[in-house]
Amino acid sequence: MTQVPSITLNTGAEMPQLGFGVFQVPADEVVEPVRTAIEAGYRSIDTAKVYGNEEGVGKAIAESGVRREDLFVTTKLWNDDQGYDSTLRAFDESLARLGLDYVDLYLIHWPVPGKDAYVDTWKAFEKLHADGRAKSIGVSNFQIPHLRRLSEETDVVPAVNQIELHPNLPQSNLRAFHSEHGIATEAWSPLGQGKGLLEDQTLRSLADKYAKSPAQITLRWSIQLGNVVIPKSVTPSRVRENLDVFDFELADDDMSVISGLETGNRVGPDPDVLGA
Repeated sequence: MTQVPSITLNTGAEMPQLGFGVFQVPADEVVEPVRTAIEAGYRSIDTAKVYGNEEGVGKAIAESGVRREDLFVTTKLWNDDQGYDSTLRAFDESLARLGLDYVDLYLIHWPVPGKDAYVDTWKAFEKLHADGRAKSIGVSNFQIPHLRRLSEETDVVPAVNQIELHPNLPQSNLRAFHSEHGIATEAWSPLGQGKGLLEDQTLRSLADKYAKSPAQITLRWSIQLGNVVIPKSVTPSRVRENLDVFDFELADDDMSVISGLETGNRVGPDPDVLGA
């Protein structure tokens, strides 16, 4: 079974550098993929209220036989629930669906600038963290201005910012800001959601060079940049393949070549536009 290295968050918590995402996995189909992932060696599971599958994720965790303290569970607050009191209620509901006493990481899913509630929401997150019910707290899809505002108006620095990140969107400026402020970068859609990225000839050539798949090359690139990655698959062979990225290292020149695939194209929404 593959041992996944961890990074140390600003809370002191250890977060596996590669986790299992369940975005777009239907509620009635999520138990088996999560069970497969845990059996393969994944110890970090990433879900969200809006995915509608927290209950199934909790069931798979409960049935896994793995000790709770050996798992790192992330869920996220949906946009409709932003605000101080509504955040606390939504957290209780997520925890109940998961069947857990705490989560390892709780994230604000999107900044939703038009709602202008993420500062009050973050203050509720600070309470959940102080109470020990969210061991670490962070954000998702936040841009530098959103992060700056949190630092000016609240007390706790986010442990993580989970953002769209892949070779077409390497997020260099945001990663540099994270590094400067002790925020871990977590990449969602690290494989570009299968929308053509893995067909790129550069990645295919590197896959041949290293005797790995284009997906493994892409994940390894992100890991060597220092990111946490959460690839999603419901195919057992790919679930295992995505984990098999710790037995080789990309040369510096090849890292640069992959970073040169930047186009600025997103597969998901623009955080400045969603809910603006």
